[in-house]
Amino acid sequence: MSDSKSSHALEITDCEQNRLKNLYRKFTTRDGWLGDYDYAFLFTPAIWPFNRKFKHYDQPYFGINDDIPILLAVILGLQHCLTLICSLVAVPLLMGDALYFDAQQTQHLVSCTLITAGVATFAQITRFHIYKTPYYVGTGLLSVVGPTFDIVGIAYSYSSIRYSKGTCPIASDGTNLPCPDAFGAFLGSMLCTVWIQVLLAFVPPRILKRIFPSMVTGTLLLLLAVYLSGNGMKNWGGGSNCLQYGGGCSTGSHNFEWGSRPYIGLGFSTFISIVIINLVGSPIMKSSSIILGLIIGCIISAACGYWDASGIHAAPAADFLWTKNYTYSVDGSLILALLLMFIVEGISCIPDILATAEASHEKTSGVEFQSRIQGGIMCDALGSLLASVGGGIPMVSQAANNGVILLTGCASRKAGWVAAVLLILMGIFSKISATFAALPLPVFGGMQVFLFGTIGVAGIKILSTVPWTRRNRFILSCGLGWGFAGTVVSSWFDKILAYSGSNQSLAGFLEGIDLIVETPFIFGAIIVCFLNLIIPDGSKDRNDDAGEV
Repeated sequence: MSDSKSSHALEITDCEQNRLKNLYRKFTTRDGWLGDYDYAFLFTPAIWPFNRKFKHYDQPYFGINDDIPILLAVILGLQHCLTLICSLVAVPLLMGDALYFDAQQTQHLVSCTLITAGVATFAQITRFHIYKTPYYVGTGLLSVVGPTFDIVGIAYSYSSIRYSKGTCPIASDGTNLPCPDAFGAFLGSMLCTVWIQVLLAFVPPRILKRIFPSMVTGTLLLLLAVYLSGNGMKNWGGGSNCLQYGGGCSTGSHNFEWGSRPYIGLGFSTFISIVIINLVGSPIMKSSSIILGLIIGCIISAACGYWDASGIHAAPAADFLWTKNYTYSVDGSLILALLLMFIVEGISCIPDILATAEASHEKTSGVEFQSRIQGGIMCDALGSLLASVGGGIPMVSQAANNGVILLTGCASRKAGWVAAVLLILMGIFSKISATFAALPLPVFGGMQVFLFGTIGVAGIKILSTVPWTRRNRFILSCGLGWGFAGTVVSSWFDKILAYSGSNQSLAGFLEGIDLIVETPFIFGAIIVCFLNLIIPDGSKDRNDDAGEV
């Protein structure tokens, strides 16, 4: 018995010695730092004559557990980070806009979101086994986690209700002031509702897909894109506050009316830069076209005096979770909307994990893949839980970085770990988040319009997988019809459940229904889900495209 124990100890010692030798070789040799990868491929523009060498280039492929050179891991980790950064910071910036946060409050929200996203991404990629259970936390793939855009629509609707009822501060001239108490209500309500997503992690994916099919997630994404595009255009023209209350839109040293030519041109500089980069850029530039377009817009706006750097100078050198206090509360009007949001997040991450597994050449069916889905849903839920207690935004798995995997042929988790660490560092060094918070709104709006367009395309792509039977067309017509109508005329439901009594519980319940109905992408998705459950499948129905239009 003692001999077996000693031999086992020797095996462990040998394993540790080999690991140390490999680590030493990794950091002390040219092969460990550079390898034999052709780095010029990543930076060569896709125009003649520069791309002649790589016209028939057969790039190497690195699997999820393959070893890659340190330089390649850093470059591709930065690439994954840059590919995600615009969508990562857009959500807290929009959340701050909905609640009229000042520069310091918005900077802290961006920092918390980046840190939470980095921690959740690291856990998602690493994949931890839950002790003495068959369950996991994380996918074990190069899956990235970021804030969900679904919370933004709820925030705008909730903010509108609170300001209209006078529970958020309003200045004497009628402009809305920052409302941190509303964000505290979000955090407290999230802390109560995120557990539904934890429970979903233990439900077999086939059951989830049966209750919430592609019609639901596709409808939600398409309506969300339409809903948010209006907010993007408001920022493109100079900002929502000056559009709503009139007067000039102050941006840096300039003060023009909303929709003036300088603001429209400034946002257009960002938008057209994204288009040009996608036309002629190198592979690494194309996958980072949104952040590069934003940088070009920032350079132009800074040269023309549209920046206000006071928030950057006032920001602390470092920031972290829990450095600002919010008054936590639970608002009954948010509970229903957040429950539905977390349920949808648990479903919507499944196709993202599938896409990442396909791009990584991993199995997309069977027990192992089902385990990855379970771990992915659980990691998203725990990321949202961390955001709830740390002052961040709910998290969800994203597939935006799959283009980087396909373009570079690298699915190695080492690149993902580098990206996660970079996100955490960007959140800690708050001057970076303060820079995002100080973005001129027209520049930000130009990027938003393109970004929300990509969300709409994702919804259309999901809907394209739906069999176009008469039943499904009818269901989608109902859901999209209500969703589009609610987006165009958001106040149509204001007087239906108007209540002026003293019953606070009833008032909160009615406000919750009002919030759901006036958040069109959630209301549309509910209609699709409900009709899909009650209308018979009609599997014998033909896909008669020549029928109804």
